Amino acid sequence: METFNSFNDLFLDVWNNGVFGINATDIIISLIIFLLFYLLRRLIARFILNRLSRIVTRTTTKIDDAIIQVLDGPLKFFPVVVGFFIASSYLDLSNENQNFIDLLNRSLITIFIFWLLHQLIIPFSFVIKNFEAKISKPLVDWTLKGLRILVLVLGTVAILELWGIRVGPVIAGLGLFGVAVALGAQDLFKNLISGIMILMEKRFTVGDVILVSGEVEGVVEQIGFRSTLVRRFDSTPVMVPNYKFAEQSVTNYTRRHHRRIRWLVGLEYRTTIDQLRNIRNEINTLIENEEDFAKNENASFYVRIDSFSESSIDILVQVFTVTNDWGEFLKIKESLAVKIIEIVERNNSGFAFPSQSLYVESFPNDKPEIFNPKSNI
Repeated sequence: METFNSFNDLFLDVWNNGVFGINATDIIISLIIFLLFYLLRRLIARFILNRLSRIVTRTTTKIDDAIIQVLDGPLKFFPVVVGFFIASSYLDLSNENQNFIDLLNRSLITIFIFWLLHQLIIPFSFVIKNFEAKISKPLVDWTLKGLRILVLVLGTVAILELWGIRVGPVIAGLGLFGVAVALGAQDLFKNLISGIMILMEKRFTVGDVILVSGEVEGVVEQIGFRSTLVRRFDSTPVMVPNYKFAEQSVTNYTRRHHRRIRWLVGLEYRTTIDQLRNIRNEINTLIENEEDFAKNENASFYVRIDSFSESSIDILVQVFTVTNDWGEFLKIKESLAVKIIEIVERNNSGFAFPSQSLYVESFPNDKPEIFNPKSNI
C-alpha cells in the first residue's frame, strides 16, 4: 500500500509539473484547441472564400476572381496560425519558454504573410500582362518569376532575422566566394544579359521562325535565362546559348510583311517578238488584277524580258504576296504557275529546256575521197 501511495504521489507531481513546469492538463487543453483549429481549417477557409466570392461576383474584372482562387492555400494555413497562438497563450510559461513560443508565433505569421504575397503575384500578373504590347511576353514571364523569387528570398531573410541569424554578415562573408563564382560563371552572366537584351529589343518572340547564321533555322519555342529553344523543321530541338544571338546575325522570317516569288520563265528561241510581248503583257495584267499580290512602293512587281540564255529567252517575273503564311503562300505560288503555263500555251509558245543543236554543212564542189585500204600497201 505504501508503494502504491508513493507511485500516486509521483504521478500527481509529474501531472502537475508536466513538461517544462507546465501542468499536463493545460498541455492537453492547448493541444485540443490547436487540433480543433487544425481540423476546422478547411471549413473556415471555405466559409471565408464563399463570402468573398459573393462579393466579387458583382464585379466584371478578372483580377478579383483570380485573387479568390489563389487564397485557398493561405486561408487554410491561417486557422493553424490562430490556433497555435490561442493554444500557446493558454499555457503559463516561463520567460525563456515564452520567448521561444513568441518566436514560433512570429515565424508562423511571417510565413503566412509572405505566402499570401507570393500567391497574390498570380492575379497581379493580369496587370503586368497589359504591358505585353510594349514589352515581350517572355519578359513579362521573367518579371513574374523574379517577383516570386524575390518574395521567397525576403520571407526567408525575415524568418532568419527573427531567430537572430544576421543575413548581412553572412552575405558579406560570402563576397569573396561570390567573386570566384562570378569569374567562373562568366558565360552564365553573358547568356543572362543577352537574354534580357533579346526580350528588351524584341528581336524575336515565342512562335517566330528565325535563322541564326551558322547555327540553326526553325521555330522559337522557349526563351530561357541561359539559352533559347529553337525547334528545327524536322522537329529536332536545338538549345542555342543566348550570347549567340548577340554575336550572330538573326533573320526573323515571321516579321516580314510579304513573301517573294521570283522566277525566270525560259521560252523557246522560236518565240516571236509579238508572242513575247503578248505573254509579258498578259502576265503583267494577271498580277495587276489579282488581290493576292502586294502592290505598293515597298513591294513592287516586275514582268520584263530579262536575258538571253544558252537555250532560252528569259522573262523575269518578280512579285510579292500579301500573306506571310507559308501554306497560303504555296497556294498562291501554285496558282500563278498554272496561269503562266496557260498564257504561254495560249500564245502558241513553249518552255525551253537545255539543249544543243548540231549543224552539218555540205560542200557540193568537193569530191569525197574514197578510202582504199590497198593504197597503203
